[in-house]
Amino acid sequence: MKCYSCGSEPLSEFLAEVAIHVSRPDDLKMPNVMLFPRLLICLHCGAAEFNIPEGELRSLVNRGADAATSG
Repeated sequence: MKCYSCGSEPLSEFLAEVAIHVSRPDDLKMPNVMLFPRLLICLHCGAAEFNIPEGELRSLVNRGADAATSG
C-alpha cells in the first residue's frame, strides 16, 4: 500500500487512542468521542490515516449538526 500523500511505501500500522470533540469553546462540556483505531502511518512523510466506526461517526455527525445549529 502506498502513502496517499507522498507515494512512498514504508507504511506501518500502530494502535492509537483518539479523543475527538467539537472544537467550539462552548461545546467543550460535551463528552469526547473516544476511538481506539489502527493508524496507518507513512514512515517517510508522517501522513496518517484511520477509519471511524459507524456508531462513533454518527455521534460526530450529530455533534457537528448540533454545533452548526447552536451557533
